[in-house]
Amino acid sequence: MLVKHATVLVTMDEARREIRDGGLYLEDNRIVAVGSTDSLPTEADEILDMSGQLVVPGLINTHHHMYQSLTRAVPAAQNAELFGWLSNLYPMWAHLTPEMIEVSTLTAMAELMLSGCTTSSDHLYIYPNGCKLDHSIEAAARIGMRFHASRGSMSVGQKQGGLPPDSVVEPEDFILADTQRLIETYHDDGVYAMLRVVVAPCSPFSVSRDLMRESARLARHYGVSLHTHLAENSSDIAYSREKFGMTPAEYAEDLGWVGRDVWHAHCVQLDAAGIAMFARTGTGVAHCPCSNMRLASGIAPIRAMRDAGVPVGLGVDGSASNDGAQMVAEMRQALLLQRVGFGPAAMTAREALEIATLGGARVLNRTDIGALAPGMAADFVAFDLSQPLFAGAHHDEVAALVFCAPSQVTTSVIDGRVVVREGQLARLELGPVIERHNRLARQLALS
Repeated sequence: MLVKHATVLVTMDEARREIRDGGLYLEDNRIVAVGSTDSLPTEADEILDMSGQLVVPGLINTHHHMYQSLTRAVPAAQNAELFGWLSNLYPMWAHLTPEMIEVSTLTAMAELMLSGCTTSSDHLYIYPNGCKLDHSIEAAARIGMRFHASRGSMSVGQKQGGLPPDSVVEPEDFILADTQRLIETYHDDGVYAMLRVVVAPCSPFSVSRDLMRESARLARHYGVSLHTHLAENSSDIAYSREKFGMTPAEYAEDLGWVGRDVWHAHCVQLDAAGIAMFARTGTGVAHCPCSNMRLASGIAPIRAMRDAGVPVGLGVDGSASNDGAQMVAEMRQALLLQRVGFGPAAMTAREALEIATLGGARVLNRTDIGALAPGMAADFVAFDLSQPLFAGAHHDEVAALVFCAPSQVTTSVIDGRVVVREGQLARLELGPVIERHNRLARQLALS
């Protein structure tokens, strides 16, 4: 495949090149050459003319709960903080079915893909009525998303002092056995892998200390990553101090949940000592600004994290705490929220784009995605600069992607295959999926 005549091609390589009249030459699923159009071969099996387009590396979503797209804007949960929000929604989620997991994953991935996402994680931690992570994995393969499937879990219900209802927790021996099954069945640790499995107990207030430790042992035995929620709001901090006598960061370190193979969602209330420890150990953070604002959790200290050297990626979080899965919108919100909290120099547009690309790759412990350079995976997206929302932004088209209103992609290529062409999904007819999704959402609301 030959990609040519991009108005600006942003590489995010070591030199952070921004190439005018830029292009790419691909062989199968990898990038072979990057440069100006006149420096590249002239023939290929497919040629994409990107005239008038801004081309950037595929965006990387490091935290999501895709099933939650079935419960957007639920009235009882609209005005609650984290624990109250969860308490109102757990009873609905207890009625999820395998079909709902499949369709909500397709819907969430379609929304992500159209907004520029080429790699996404998903943290599925609730498995009622025969639901399995397999249903998400099958949907990702169908739509063509590069996927980090997180086998979440909850084992401490209300009777044991946890937050989730007892009806939605699982026995810990079953959790570990099923996680092992998934790793052995699906995980691909090779370069350009389209599917990786992650070990991901839900949170310190929904699983036991033993499960956290055993999960870490299992993950490291198989060489897979670890993921959970941490330090999301002040109630999270209070729970950790009361139950464990530690801050969430101290608790994570005590359990072995730090290192380059670990990333934590949110970390809104991560203190200076926690930031230093994350930086020292290479522990990653999935920053979810829209969700943090929606639940009034606070403003994560991303400027301080990045200055300290903490790996930071971007996450849209669940579509019931964000009510959207639009990666460009999340990137823009990350910039704006840091400026509200820490001043106008707290984040630049290019930093926001870096967090959404290279930052996400680092958090997911990958070196083959996040940039456009020879040897990297053939994942890139294009935005049409002639849209009204970019009018007048010719001074700096790269910054315009972040500062201006959120845009949809015109083209998306994942693993060397076109998955969005002229703004439409190439591998999925979206209308019937949305119709089915809405029917199931109404069914879930009445359960």
